[in-house]
Amino acid sequence: MKFFTHLFAIIGVISVGGLFIYSSQSPNTNTDPEIQSNTKMLNDYNVYALNVPESIEFAGESVPLEDPDVYERMDRELLVNTYWQSNGLLLFKRAAKYFPVIEPILKKNGIPEDFKYLAVIESGLTNAVSPAGARGVWQIMAGTGKDNGLEVNDNVDERYHLEKATEVACKYIKQSRDKFGSWTLAAAAYNAGNAGVSRRLDDQKVDDYYDLLLGEETGRYLFRILALKEILNHPKKYGFNFSDADLYKSIPTKKIIVDSEVTDFASFALDHGINYKILKIHNPWLREDHLNNKSKKVYYIEIPEEGYYPAKP
Repeated sequence: MKFFTHLFAIIGVISVGGLFIYSSQSPNTNTDPEIQSNTKMLNDYNVYALNVPESIEFAGESVPLEDPDVYERMDRELLVNTYWQSNGLLLFKRAAKYFPVIEPILKKNGIPEDFKYLAVIESGLTNAVSPAGARGVWQIMAGTGKDNGLEVNDNVDERYHLEKATEVACKYIKQSRDKFGSWTLAAAAYNAGNAGVSRRLDDQKVDDYYDLLLGEETGRYLFRILALKEILNHPKKYGFNFSDADLYKSIPTKKIIVDSEVTDFASFALDHGINYKILKIHNPWLREDHLNNKSKKVYYIEIPEEGYYPAKP
């Protein structure tokens, strides 16, 4: 199995003496706090070299920052992800909405909480689609989804069902951990596959991720996870400013049992007080405007509680 990461582009940070100052305007002397704040945001733009933390760990396993190569790779990902500010703010916003769904599933399955950051770098916590066909927040391939009990077809694709997809991701991560004896290698295997990681370990006669010479994607993979863990846990340290009101919120839903065909989801949505768009937002695993369901399978369709979307006249 191979998973693909498509979220992060390579961003070059050019430095002169470790610092860029891009503001040629004079300081604003207006005493209005809001104007001062806006002026600072627009004009006081500085890019600094970052201090790599003295110690970092992933899932309880220490990162050997004393290795110069490991240090530089960690520094690179901290820089790239700190100064991709718009994407960073979006990740903070989405994490507030989706981590509360992911965390208890990881815990239930005995998977360290740090693996929630793996979902962040796989998809940016969106229902992404890779050129290779991986889909959803956890970027699961069709064959892997089917092998692990997900329904995957043109009508229903449960790789887009966050709870069910997280369960499948947990199963694969646990299998990799059992195989390699390391959570770090299990994370790498989510990207490169168990067979791919095993082959590289054997070929290079090592047993540790940080000792492997890897291609660009898998070589950066764990460091991207570590960087996002560090940044998302210390927003102020890395210059991200927001309040709780800026973060995205989960919308409470109720589950509607459906055990028959649905010929028209637009009408179904209206019958439940919402529209087709809202129905699909809360049930992205429904891939068409109808549900075939000739086998009378039981599905649970989520409908938002009243009052969370504007009422229509």
